[in-house]
Order: sequence, then C-alpha cells, then structure tokens
Amino acid sequence: MNEGNQSSWQTLVIATSNLGKIAEFNTFFSSLSLRIVKQPQGLEINETGKTFAQNARLKALAVAKLTGQLSLADDSGLSIHALGGAPGIYSARYANTDQERINRVLQELVPFRNREAAFCSALCLVSPQGDVLVEVEGICEGVIVDEPRGNNGFGYDPIFEVKSIGLTFAEMDKEQKSSLGHRGKAVKKLLPKMSELLQAYSMGKYN
Repeated sequence: MNEGNQSSWQTLVIATSNLGKIAEFNTFFSSLSLRIVKQPQGLEINETGKTFAQNARLKALAVAKLTGQLSLADDSGLSIHALGGAPGIYSARYANTDQERINRVLQELVPFRNREAAFCSALCLVSPQGDVLVEVEGICEGVIVDEPRGNNGFGYDPIFEVKSIGLTFAEMDKEQKSSLGHRGKAVKKLLPKMSELLQAYSMGKYN
C-alpha cells in the first residue's frame, strides 16, 4: 500500500463499476477537493456479508488494499416488507438487468396489497492504509408503484415512490433525489467526518 503517497488522499476510489453511482458521488462530493474514480476494471469482490454494512466494509477494504487509495464503498438495496425484506442485499443480483429486476419485483408483489418498502444505503470509508474510518447508513421509506414511472436514475428507481413527495426516484431531478434518497441521507452523515479527515491530512497528520 502507498502509505505516505501524497496522491493517496487526493483521489477517492468508489468501490463500484456502476456509472450511475459514480455520477451521484461526483455530485455529492463536489465541495471536496477530490478526484472521484471507479474501482479498477475487472475487479470482482465476493460479497459474503449478511447486511449492507458488512458488504460495504468488505468492498471498501478490498479496493483500498488493491489501489492504495482512499476508498469508499456503498452497499445499498431495496427491502420490500411483503417479500420478507427481499431483494435486500441481493438487490443487484435479483436478475440480470434493471428491467428484469423490476419485472421480477412487480410479479412477486401481485398477490400482496402491502406495497411498503425502504431503500437502505450503507457507506464505508477506508484509508489508503486499509483502516476503516467512517461507517454510516441512510434509509428512505416508500412504496412500490404498480408500473414504472420516470426516465431518470437507475436500478429500481422507476418503481420506488418516496412517501413524502409522491414521486418515484426516476421522476425526480438530481437535487431532489440527493436530498430525499437513501444514499443522499447517508452522505449527509458522512460529509462532515470526511471533511475533518481531509483537513487533518492537509495539516500533515497522515503524511
């Protein structure tokens, strides 16, 4: 690992190859002097955790070890009450494509009247030296709509309606989703701590 490498605290590697997530984090961290990049191409991480938080930690540690850079992992997913919390930590693996995942959820919900659901995001920040620095979670409550609405976002966004506003994530603009969404709520908890850490770095604490 690159302990003492000046650039290791100036680049933030996001433990994902999902360009939608990268775009969101670029927006979230626009106030910080960081270069945001995705994880190395071809990296496969075995997500063996039982919770979003455990998987976020696994991914952040793996990326920090490989790159020697400041690393951040987000593990997030949709939990639907009538389906016993599914798809949960398997949200990204529930089918092969976003459309197939949406179709599967809607089909499985056909017998149920209860459409309540929640999105959860767990974030884990790991230092270039492989130390877990910050772990936070954000939750957004909502309902699953009968059919997809909206053209923005990715994943399950077109079928998840946020209770407080009556719009699906896919009907919101970036600012609305950042403010109301699960990932945005987690980032709001993370940002002050990240700012403190980066300030400490700039003062030479981690050199």
